[in-house]
Parts: sequence; structure tokens; C-alpha cells
Amino acid sequence: VQLVESGGGLVQAGGSLRLSCAASGFAFSTYAMSWYRQAPGKERELVATISVTGDSTNYADSVKGRFTIARDNAKKTMYLQMNSLKPEDTAVYYCNRRYNTIRSWGQGTQVTVSS
Repeated sequence: VQLVESGGGLVQAGGSLRLSCAASGFAFSTYAMSWYRQAPGKERELVATISVTGDSTNYADSVKGRFTIARDNAKKTMYLQMNSLKPEDTAVYYCNRRYNTIRSWGQGTQVTVSS
């Protein structure tokens, strides 16, 4: 079972990034999936969730209207399109199952937003 996040980087406030999460070793298409993030000195927080089929999504209030979660079950990959980025979005971003989370988290991908 493996989750590999990618696509992070350094961007100016107002910019955009697209994160990817490649999953393997489990039946990706049968799980709701989520993006999480952890900023320095803070606990990991739930950012966005997508249903098994992708027809239902939920977002933290802090990212609603700016971030879009999507998935491609054929490719076993999930995405997070992040627009209008703010310095407070700076964090390491992780993906995992929404429920029955995989104990071994991926390495995450660093997103740094400069003001």
C-alpha cells in the first residue's frame, strides 16, 4: 500500500498549483479520498474530500471556492487544484483515505506561498 504526493513548490500569493496523489496497493476506486495538510507547529487538518465516484466533494471553509479536488479511478490518482493561494496555505500536503486511513502516510509534498 503506497501513497505518493507530488506537485508542490514555491509560489507567490495569488498563484496556483496542482497536486497529484498516486495510489497503489489497494482498491483505490472503492474508497473516498482526502487531502490533508500540516503547517509547521500545527496539527494535520482535513482540506478536501471526494467520494468514490467523484460526484460529491467537501472542502474546509478555509479553502472553499479556491481549491478543487478531483480523481481519476482508472489512473488511481487524485488531484488538488489550488488557486488564489495565500501564505496561510503553506504546509505539507498529504493524501489518504477519508475513512480507515492508511497508517503509513506518504512523504507529502511541500507547498510554500510567499507574500
